[in-house]
Amino acid sequence: MGKGYRLSASTGIHKGDREYQQDRVVLLKHPRVNGCVLGVVADGMGGRSGGRKASDQVMLTASQLFERYAPGIDEADDLLQQLVRESHLVIKLTAVSSEEEPHSTIAAFLINPKGDCYWIHTGDSRIYHFRGKQLVMRTLDHSYVQELVDQGEITEEEATVHPDSNILTACLGTENEPPTASHYIPQLVSGDILMACTDGVWHYLSPKELGVALSALSAREATEFLIDKARARGQGSGDNLSLVVVKLEPLDD
Repeated sequence: MGKGYRLSASTGIHKGDREYQQDRVVLLKHPRVNGCVLGVVADGMGGRSGGRKASDQVMLTASQLFERYAPGIDEADDLLQQLVRESHLVIKLTAVSSEEEPHSTIAAFLINPKGDCYWIHTGDSRIYHFRGKQLVMRTLDHSYVQELVDQGEITEEEATVHPDSNILTACLGTENEPPTASHYIPQLVSGDILMACTDGVWHYLSPKELGVALSALSAREATEFLIDKARARGQGSGDNLSLVVVKLEPLDD
């Protein structure tokens, strides 16, 4: 893997104030190659068990594809595109055999041993890339309010409190093929932090708050702190929340 850092990681998940847990999160270490990891979050939707079936399918598909992935030979971007396509198809097939309408978001990032990183998402689960506490880039939601922001009709801050902030324009399991947004980071460096999370987390925390917490705390402490903070701000009406954090820490600390 890239010299000068080691990977430190953690996942966190909480039911929030919902009756059912429909989020899923996983951090997979490559079975054969050190320094290669895949982080995935999925926010399931659709009836009492439909959402959980959908997010479960995302996790199962991710595990199967990553098991076969060969770093340095296979293209990470191809794997992520395949993850979206196969999850989408399997969720659609699940819908045929049940009365529910299962759907799911997906946000996934893959770090290769040499330190390059690819990510992909559909829906409003997000991926953030911080360098220290500074936000380098984040995904843009497939949502109605993001379209309003893109058109200059509302600000990012207004989008968070907009009454229609839960309306998605794309997710897995719908009639149409889901659009995806992907991103490539040629080289991660010591001090970089990647976080994927569902809207139950980011809805209550600004990028600045996220950056400060992620840079100041260990991966495990940060996941616990961010869940606690989002839960407190949800004031009894919080969504399911899940996140995966990977920090690139100096070797000599």
